[in-house]
Amino acid sequence: MIASAVASAIAQLGDRRFLGVLAIGLGLTIGLLVAFYLGFVAVLGWLLPGSFSLPWIGEIDLTGAVIGWVGLPVFLLLSAILMIPVATAFMGIFLDKIADAVEDRYYPGLPPARRIGLIEGLVDAARFLGVMVAVNLVALIAYLLFAPIAPLLFWGVNGYLLGREYGQLVALRRRDAAGASAFRRTNGGRLFIAGVVMAVPLTIPVINLLVPIIGAASFTHLYHKISATRPSQSGYMGRNPQP
Repeated sequence: MIASAVASAIAQLGDRRFLGVLAIGLGLTIGLLVAFYLGFVAVLGWLLPGSFSLPWIGEIDLTGAVIGWVGLPVFLLLSAILMIPVATAFMGIFLDKIADAVEDRYYPGLPPARRIGLIEGLVDAARFLGVMVAVNLVALIAYLLFAPIAPLLFWGVNGYLLGREYGQLVALRRRDAAGASAFRRTNGGRLFIAGVVMAVPLTIPVINLLVPIIGAASFTHLYHKISATRPSQSGYMGRNPQP
């Protein structure tokens, strides 16, 4: 079920609405990461001395350009970690556009979904961004203590967060709050696995830029596939999806 949901999402990547969200998401993501890099370099310049001396080497002048090059490898490492909360925050903002495109193509005839407004999407995205950053900062201790399995811990932690958040958000488009929470609890295992499937490629440069769109589409497919097999679950606002 999860594999078919992801495959269907990838097959729709050429959709005009997908490409529009991708263009906006790319611009916002790159802009945010560049702003973070400039801030990171500015902090380094403030913390580090203007110059210092090393035995047998002499005086080293830390100009702005040198600090920028020194900070670049650290920034690249941090950006791989930051891409998960950044990309998922954007996924929440543009969820409606992606879900609408998926439902129009694969699930025609559904009644209109509950709209997630821009302000609501921004607030929820900011909240989730804060949660993911805070959880990953705390989990950083575990990553350092258990370095050999740090990638597995990283994917597991973020897979859980992704599955919980987007399982809930997608369900809220078709259910009331109680029904969405019940859907998330009942299908926690599948949502966790789907979240891990999304978390793994989010750590791969370039590919991670496509993951927010694929993730939103995949969770939309997964929601309708699960609801089709369990039509008796309360709160479902729509008929069974078409094949």
